[in-house]
Order: sequence, then C-alpha cells, then structure tokens
Amino acid sequence: MAVSMADITKLRKMTGAGMMDCKNALTESEGDFDKALEIIRKKGQAVAAKRSDRETSEGCVLAKSTGNFAAMIALKCETDFVAKNADFVALTQAILDAAIENKCQTIEEIKALPMGNGTINDAVVERSGITGEKTELDGYSFVSGPYTAVYNHQNKNLLCTIAAFNEECQAQTAHEICMQIAAMNPIAVDEAGVPEDVKQNEINVAIDKTKAEQVQKAVEAALKKAGFNLYICESEEHMNEGIMKGSITEAQAEEIRKIKETVAAEKAANLPEQMIQNIAKGRLGKFLKEVCLLRQESIMDPKQTVADVLKADKADLTVTDFKRFTLRAE
Repeated sequence: MAVSMADITKLRKMTGAGMMDCKNALTESEGDFDKALEIIRKKGQAVAAKRSDRETSEGCVLAKSTGNFAAMIALKCETDFVAKNADFVALTQAILDAAIENKCQTIEEIKALPMGNGTINDAVVERSGITGEKTELDGYSFVSGPYTAVYNHQNKNLLCTIAAFNEECQAQTAHEICMQIAAMNPIAVDEAGVPEDVKQNEINVAIDKTKAEQVQKAVEAALKKAGFNLYICESEEHMNEGIMKGSITEAQAEEIRKIKETVAAEKAANLPEQMIQNIAKGRLGKFLKEVCLLRQESIMDPKQTVADVLKADKADLTVTDFKRFTLRAE
C-alpha cells in the first residue's frame, strides 16, 4: 500500500526513527501504527543484540537539581557523532527528568519507568535501532539534602558532578564546589569518608616506599664514600657501559655489587621502626589532603582550602555528599 508523507512524519515524531525506517515499518504493517511501532522496536532489539559486545565509550552525561534532590545519568553509545545528535541528548534529558521526578534509587528502577508506548528500557533499545549503535544507561547517581547543585563541565556532556549541602548557600559557592569536584576528583568529603582499607593500603605503600628510600640513601652514601660515580653504579647496564668506556674495571664493578648488596642488607635489618611509621603517617596525611574534598586546596584560590571557601559563605556550611561521573578515561 502507498504510505503518505504525513504518516511517515507522524511515526517519525513518535519514535525518532529515520524516514526510511518509518516508511518501511508503515509499509510492512499496512498503515497500522501500533504494528509499525512494534516493528521499529524489534529492529532496535535486533541491533542491540547484534552489538551487545561492542564498547560504548562515548555518550551524553547530564545532571539536574530540583533544589533538595539532584541526579545525573549517562546514556552511552559507540561514537561521538551519535552522542552529539540532538535527539540523543533529548532522550538523555527525558530519562533524567523521569528519574528525578520519581526520585529513583537505581538504574533498574529507571529502566522500568514508562516512556512513550513502553518503558525507558524500550526507548533505549529503540534508540539502538535508530542509530545502529549499542546504547545503554550508565553512571546514575543522586544526592539529596537541604540544598543541591550540579555542574556540566564546559557544557560538553562528558563530565558532570552533583553535590549536596547541609544548608542553602550562594549559587556561586555551590558552583565553585561542583567545579572543584570535577577538577580534583576527591574520593570523600573528609577523612571519615575514606574507607579503612584504602587508608591501610596507603600506609602499607608509604611504609614500603620509605624503607626503600632509606636503604637507597645508605647504599648511595657508601658508594660515594668508596669514590664511585653514582650514575655508573645505578644499574648493570650503566656499569657495563662504564667498563666499555674504561671508567671502571671489572674488579671495581664487582666491588660496587658487593657494596650495594652488603649495605642494603645491613640497612634493611636496622631501620628505625618509629621513624618509618612517622614518615608513613606523614605521607598518609598528604594523601588524605589530596583526596578529601574539604581538605583540598581551592582551585580558585590555592591559599584557601575548600572548607575555608564554605566557611566564608556561612559559618557552618559543609558538603554532605557528592558524586562525579565522566566518560573519559583518567
């Protein structure tokens, strides 16, 4: 049967599918819109199944606040071309709006929400049929509190942050904090929020690093005292190079090896435990300053911490929760 342009346009508005896809679906369904919708949906399912093992490294990340509730979500795809399509961005926004309206806790809840003639999950699958690319939801997060704020880095829909505060504050302050989270990628609001296993791992790494440094210092001091060039002593490769150039003899190379082995063993066996612990704790403190939001230096004024920035707005103002999501590897 002949399909009118008006029907094709109508179906395209309903589904977002391409003109030819709509025409073919209407032709196959003999003008039945419900059947045409099902044909387009099935096409999307077929594409999704076919491309299920493909990597979705591009997409659109959006965030939104309604005052005391903020959320962000990513609709991922395979190429930047699809991610920047207006319909793709609009679908991401519609999904985020629905998630916020229903104050969803998980992506599974979002997928089950109604959208169009089916669910949000159906809409995502249909989008695969329209674009020909694998499409999936990811990165859903939310925060809640007396006041929330969001940030979309450079409005490129690639990196978003959301933050909750214990009380209302100036919009500029909230914006600055969200920018801080985007730029510095903290892992917790303060030290109490850093998991114990993360802190213990940092301590263990710091202890090992400190011990290795103390041993290395002792070895270098011994080699210097023996009159050897530290560059030549650095590795077997450098020693061989020194022998070839006549800077050292084979016997001297053997002496270097003996000094390195003997001094390293003696120093490792006699390291002052308290000193090692103190240095390791200092390194943990530096780590916590880098990863705890309130202790970080402000990106707007390095002379201030984030806690100082908040206090300048209101005496008791603080961040109670935050989330960050990016599509780019870091």
